[in-house]
Amino acid sequence: MLDGVREAVKKFLRSSADYETSVNLFIKELQKTLIKSDVNVKLVLQLTKRIRERALKERPPPGASRRDWFVKIVYEELANLFGGDKEPELKPPKVPWVIMMVGVQGSGKTTTAGKLARFYKVRGYRVALVAADTYRPGAKDQLRQLAERAKVLFYTEPGDDAVGIAKRGVEWAKSQGAEIIIVDTAGRHKNEAELLKEMKEMSEAIKPDEVMLVIDASIGQQAKALAEAFHKTTPIGSIVVTKLDGTAKGGGALSAVAVTGATIKFVGTGEKLEELEPFKPKKFVARILGLGDLEGLLERLKGLEEADKLEEISQKVLEKGDITLKDLYYQIVSVKKMGSLKKLLQMLPGVGLALNDKVLGQVDDKVLDKWLAILNSMTLEELEKPNIIDRSRMRRIAIGSGTSVKDVEELLKHYQMTRKMIRQLKRKRGMLNKLMEKFELQ
Repeated sequence: MLDGVREAVKKFLRSSADYETSVNLFIKELQKTLIKSDVNVKLVLQLTKRIRERALKERPPPGASRRDWFVKIVYEELANLFGGDKEPELKPPKVPWVIMMVGVQGSGKTTTAGKLARFYKVRGYRVALVAADTYRPGAKDQLRQLAERAKVLFYTEPGDDAVGIAKRGVEWAKSQGAEIIIVDTAGRHKNEAELLKEMKEMSEAIKPDEVMLVIDASIGQQAKALAEAFHKTTPIGSIVVTKLDGTAKGGGALSAVAVTGATIKFVGTGEKLEELEPFKPKKFVARILGLGDLEGLLERLKGLEEADKLEEISQKVLEKGDITLKDLYYQIVSVKKMGSLKKLLQMLPGVGLALNDKVLGQVDDKVLDKWLAILNSMTLEELEKPNIIDRSRMRRIAIGSGTSVKDVEELLKHYQMTRKMIRQLKRKRGMLNKLMEKFELQ
């Protein structure tokens, strides 16, 4: 899947065909790649329809090419397919936090338990592993070795009383001051009904804070049924998709799970203990697209969008012929995303004309943070009617923003100067329009 999507993007960017032809060729390649990677056909058609519609209807901001903008559209829609902006909450809400691992045999559950132990260990938590898989020969020894490698606490007992071992193991781990307790259970069952039954029995015994289902990426879109059943049974649960590095069906498994609304918390990307990553859809898609400068491209497009938005705000201010502190606030927030006070001063109607290059060169971007803090300390009424801000209000605003009264005065002085320029420009514009009308009438 990774290679197929990456190659389709490269072909699109290198194509000498016209834009619409290039888009249609890319869509065909993408459909072929995703279906081959076991992504549900209906999902693929919905995804590519959205990409095509956006690609042909949307117009990029000034300064951006349509091909760059298209890559951004593909990035956003693929990210939505795998869960969008949803990222897992990794920090446990309380300690001790008990995690019960479940999964069908061969899914990589025991290895994942060891990886998870290391993940939390290196983040400063005291972790314990409890081996309660009494079915698979060697499962206890495997987990013991993983615990030693991860340098975490370990508990098990001889015998086949899985529920008893799990219960006593959790109690022992708590007595040892463990903050994260991971219980490995048997993965003997091949169908989800039996798996969920076992999950319920064990859950009643140890009362876990989180039940984590481990799914092998190679099962592709079959993961959907398993994830749906699991998600309905255990709403507090999370999912780990393993073996993502060596299967063409990884995209199918991930998209299948994502559409159920279940939380994909981690993905396994290799055999080593450290090869477990929190699942971030956008990061995963960036890797799929395989563009080294993708992040830079997206940042640049974001900056152009913000600049376009800022220009639109400034234009409205100029047409209105007046500015409030509320308008100034929105302009500063937009410019903060672009990262330059100089851009703000240049784009504010009239200000760029009034300040020469020498003055602009001396502008300190830290002033933005100070102004934003001051504006955030004002009431809505003060933002809309700055003339009500007297000395007493200035003192309150200064204390609330961690600045001085002098800083507040400087911002208000800048605001009044900007307001005066805007009014002058509005009058000049009006006079010019009247003059033009007069010439047209003649």
